[in-house]
Amino acid sequence: MTTLPTPDVTLDVKGISCPGPILSAKRLVNDLGEGQVLLLVSDCVGTESDLSAWARATGNEVVGAERRPDGSQGYFIRKGHSERPTENAVLDLRGTVCPGPIVEAKRLLGAMQPGEVLRLISDCVGVRGDIDGWAQVTGHRVLAAQEIGAGTYEFYIRRGG
Repeated sequence: MTTLPTPDVTLDVKGISCPGPILSAKRLVNDLGEGQVLLLVSDCVGTESDLSAWARATGNEVVGAERRPDGSQGYFIRKGHSERPTENAVLDLRGTVCPGPIVEAKRLLGAMQPGEVLRLISDCVGVRGDIDGWAQVTGHRVLAAQEIGAGTYEFYIRRGG
């Protein structure tokens, strides 16, 4: 049996439907120090999957869960250290087919200053394999890439000089 951590903060969001629990948790976790734990109590059936995707995307960790006597679920979230760079611009191209994400990223990066960072979000099937090669050929650098949801990727691209 795994011992659950003692939470530093507890947030009870029973009665709130998704994405409310995750949005509320995000606000609190942002204010926690690295390694501190939030206990999120929710009765929304979508919280578990939303929470897992959010934790992966933000560098936080769901370290445990427990069924509560009232039928709700308690999720223990440890604030992690985010490796995500700070972006200067965001380009969310979910729903755009390839080569659209690269074409639009090229256009936006062309208007940015050298060294600035673009966060590109895409669910195009081929984008994960195309971004690294494209960035290398164009003199840009992919600082981080991760799957933030099923088939949806987030890339941090630094504009080259």
